[in-house]
Amino acid sequence: MDIISIPFALLAIVSVFIFYLLNPKYRTTYLIFLSCCFTACFNYYLLIYVILYSLFNYYIGLKIAVSRFRKTIFILGIIVNLSQLVILKYSYTVSNPILQIFNSNLNLSKLSEVIVPLGISFFTLQGIGYLINIKMGWEKSEKKFLNFLLYIIFYPKFLSGPIERSNHFLPQLNIIQSFNVQQVTEGLRTALFGFFKKVVIANQLCTVINNAYSDLNLYSGYTLWIVIFIQPLYLYFDFSGYTDIAIGLAKAYGIELLPNFNRPFLSENITTFWKRFHMSLSLWFNDYVFKQISFRYRRWGNYASVFAVLVTFALFGIWHGAGLNFMALGLVQGVAVIFEFFTKKKRMSIFGKIPDFYRIWLGRIFTYLFYSVALIFFFSPDFSTALSYFPKLNIFNHSPQKIIFGEFFALAILCCIVLFIADIIYSDFKENYVKLENYWTNHKFLRVAVYYAVTILILSLLSGNVSFIYQLF
Repeated sequence: MDIISIPFALLAIVSVFIFYLLNPKYRTTYLIFLSCCFTACFNYYLLIYVILYSLFNYYIGLKIAVSRFRKTIFILGIIVNLSQLVILKYSYTVSNPILQIFNSNLNLSKLSEVIVPLGISFFTLQGIGYLINIKMGWEKSEKKFLNFLLYIIFYPKFLSGPIERSNHFLPQLNIIQSFNVQQVTEGLRTALFGFFKKVVIANQLCTVINNAYSDLNLYSGYTLWIVIFIQPLYLYFDFSGYTDIAIGLAKAYGIELLPNFNRPFLSENITTFWKRFHMSLSLWFNDYVFKQISFRYRRWGNYASVFAVLVTFALFGIWHGAGLNFMALGLVQGVAVIFEFFTKKKRMSIFGKIPDFYRIWLGRIFTYLFYSVALIFFFSPDFSTALSYFPKLNIFNHSPQKIIFGEFFALAILCCIVLFIADIIYSDFKENYVKLENYWTNHKFLRVAVYYAVTILILSLLSGNVSFIYQLF
């Protein structure tokens, strides 16, 4: 079932009220039922696979906690998790080429066509994180399989996260939730905002990006610069739109999911940016990869951190895809973080002489531009296409074809500007933000009018089937 559809929205809202009418002891089973139906809408084999995947990790988690061979069992669990990810997600670029070296006729990509690997990157990290937590003694193994299954398959977050931590999600299932009007309202309002981001903004920007990368030979000069500036907006509003829907629906059920974004475009450097953008993934790699490598090679001093950053961001890039373009995307971010680490004192001495307002905005603008250019590697279908993009940026080159912006492109950009101004007020002018928030709270008619207008806009622009971009990962 398409998330961005009226049937999904209506069924989700109705399901929330049914949830609170049920006896609390049946609520987990009810959410599992909803999640299984949601997954089966995409692929029945995927549903069967996810249940088997959950059974495996549940059993491994139990054994790690009690077995004398806990290290061996843990390693087995990690190997199986990574292997199924490689087989189902990277069969075309990794598994099949390796098999061809050994003259094998086995084609693993056929398996990924049967078991559509939707959400696999997200639930695999959740499974690995759970096993690491058990191994390190950071949490106890979950005794109830249904609770663990819901942790993996919970439908609001299944396709694109946030990447939940087991020690954050599972304890919440033991809390009996009573119907709270404010909580349900806030949750549904957040979900509505997510629909708005996706339908009114992201889908309108999508046309520009897709047209450009479908055939770069048709465009050059200022046209491709426009694409560069739009890329981060499209990715952010598309992905944060899904995140808002997931967090909002989960909140309506009384479940708190981890945050994924915190006004990333107000970051003054790349290091801060990755603490604010795709936070659940960044923190996962920070805790389970970067810190572990840094500790293991701590005798190297600062070079341990450098090595850990490069490995972390390389894996971060590969997580998105096996192509060299994704590897480059990760390494470029890693090099930027390392540069900022080693030049921090020098930069502070130089920019410390500049008034705060100009220093802050120079940092924000440069960070946005850097990330915008780096996303060429993200959106390009392959590494060679990404490299071919840069020579075309000469502003004196004229595009043989004008890029198609779409009928509602201007509306999407206007919404981006309004929301960005709101973020600036929140971040830089707290007192004014509080006044605006109080005005908003005290004027019900204004709120109803805005919600009505947002809903009408969503329904008016709700056409076609434009999937979430991170659904592909």
